Amino acid sequence: MAFRLLGTSGINRFATWRASSVHGLAVMLVATATAHFTPQSGSVMPSHDDLVAMVPPFAPFPRVLVYATGVLELLGAAGLVRTATRPTAGIGLAALFVLLLPANVHAAIEGIPLNGDPATPLWFRIPEQMLFIAIALWAASPTDRAKPSLRRSRGVPTRSRYAP
Repeated sequence: MAFRLLGTSGINRFATWRASSVHGLAVMLVATATAHFTPQSGSVMPSHDDLVAMVPPFAPFPRVLVYATGVLELLGAAGLVRTATRPTAGIGLAALFVLLLPANVHAAIEGIPLNGDPATPLWFRIPEQMLFIAIALWAASPTDRAKPSLRRSRGVPTRSRYAP
């Protein structure tokens, strides 16, 4: 919402809901990625150990997986910010969010707390994850401005409403 407000006040980078949502997802990813590298502390953020506890028992090397997913989240956030890399980042992040779903389900079912707070219920985690996947896929889709106008009038191409 903050990015969209910036867009309405004249900052062209955030002129659309799509751009604002994608940048919001990037900020969220940077914030959540920091937890992957945070030692146990009294901060409001979950720690590396909290996230390791979320890894389902069938996944090998939970500590390494937590570091790796943190790096992937940071790379995905950086990719979302650049228009040229946004489609690739969106697809990669959508795949990452799907792969992280078992950890979220495991944490909810087993009641694994984050930073001492009660576990987030499954009814909240799944829709939240679906929202992240949807925004990532929205980021990956071609922009409206890249679509040429297909309308024709008497054989002469019409100007796209997006043309300058």
